[in-house]
Amino acid sequence: MLTRLVLPALVATLLAAGPAGAQMARTEAPAAPKEGTAKTVPLSRTDIQLSFAPVVKRAAPSVVNVYASHVEKRSTARASAMEEFMRRFFGEPEGGRGPRGDRAQRSLGSGVLVDADGLVITNNHVIDNMNEVRIAFSDRREFEATIVMRDTRTDLAVLKLKEAPKGLVPMPFGDADALEVGDFVMAIGNPFGVGQTVTQGIVSALARTQVGSADYQYFIQTDAAINPGNSGGALVDLRGQLVGINTAIYSQSGGSHGIGFAIPVGMVKAVVDAAREGASVVRRPWLGARIQNVTPDIADSMGLDHPTGVLVASLQPKSPADEAGLKRGDLILTVDNQEVADPEAFGYRFALKGVQGQTRFGILRGTNRQTVTVKLAPAPETRPRDVLKVKTRSPFQGATLVNTSPAVAEELQVDFPAEGVAVQAVDENSIAGRLGLAKADIIVAVNGVPVATTKDLDRVTRNTLNSWEVVINRNGEIMTSVFGG
Repeated sequence: MLTRLVLPALVATLLAAGPAGAQMARTEAPAAPKEGTAKTVPLSRTDIQLSFAPVVKRAAPSVVNVYASHVEKRSTARASAMEEFMRRFFGEPEGGRGPRGDRAQRSLGSGVLVDADGLVITNNHVIDNMNEVRIAFSDRREFEATIVMRDTRTDLAVLKLKEAPKGLVPMPFGDADALEVGDFVMAIGNPFGVGQTVTQGIVSALARTQVGSADYQYFIQTDAAINPGNSGGALVDLRGQLVGINTAIYSQSGGSHGIGFAIPVGMVKAVVDAAREGASVVRRPWLGARIQNVTPDIADSMGLDHPTGVLVASLQPKSPADEAGLKRGDLILTVDNQEVADPEAFGYRFALKGVQGQTRFGILRGTNRQTVTVKLAPAPETRPRDVLKVKTRSPFQGATLVNTSPAVAEELQVDFPAEGVAVQAVDENSIAGRLGLAKADIIVAVNGVPVATTKDLDRVTRNTLNSWEVVINRNGEIMTSVFGG
């Protein structure tokens, strides 16, 4: 490794010194070798035994394999003659039907034990659409697990062993905010299903926001090799502490190209804490303001050296932002003294604050810097959702719709107030799915009639019509589409 060639004596000392020495590695660089200094062979046993093995021994037992499957029970009596012919002569492909004709889908990923009672954190996409989960430890013990929580907005999920054995050793949480570009990290997981594997690299970048694998875009980037199957595995520091959950890679071939991304441990802790409290969903604070990115032109007009922070574009009456005294045009620079460079960074920092107490924003108003205190509270349900699952034949057949409210807007990440009815979910194989109706669309009107509630839409869809003119608000853009009956 490069470490042996550049920092052999120093790294040996740091590994022996433990966490304090590892911290010193970020602040005390070795002196550059004098010109003409002769190369030497290792002079001691320590010089030739530099290794990350002590870190791996601490961390690896807490990293597990996650085997998930979705099984649809099906009686063989319902199998067609053609299906029986194919089974007899060609067999069942892996991941196909079981011995009783069951249909099964399978996925493989990794996870991290974070609680001695058997809580495991992994990526939501590892267990997405799955209903059966097994956890395998590095010593080959396997246990059935239940899915405690799915948080699609962070792409995290919490599992729990049905019968947790005694003596489980969870991985301790580290501090992702203490990471610096250049710090050593290790990725531990089960790439390609070959078994537990450890790769080592450095932190390549922090606060990456253009990854696109979750609503909260704020990732640790590393060049430690991360491959398919590593999803949900651990990114650990040299103390053997969890600093991130490996979740995505940038690749044109499907394999590692040295650009991997991990969800910072701060967000992981928020999801795990919610699961420990018995919550079915993660509750996040509501600001009640629409914010926007700061362009170079805006930064120049405000006298800033460079674009940073987020601009308050509008506020909702009686929201926490309004009650805190924020005004349109304010520039939010920090959340509890932590800098926010863009809307993604702000969303991450604010989401970690929970729904109790208060937080402080450092803002720039005109040329004056000041601090405002914002109350932390969940978005309110200002009116019942009145969930509507459309089953009658119409452009909305297969869609689930709800009345809008600040809480619904927060969940779907749409601006509020928004007149109309929100699409909460869409069955891909339904008429609505085939016509392109999407989650978070707002149905504004049908055939010229305004739609204010799900009851309004229910009345409209009970009629059989030859054509449907539908007005949709999608991400603030009003679109009108005409569909056949």
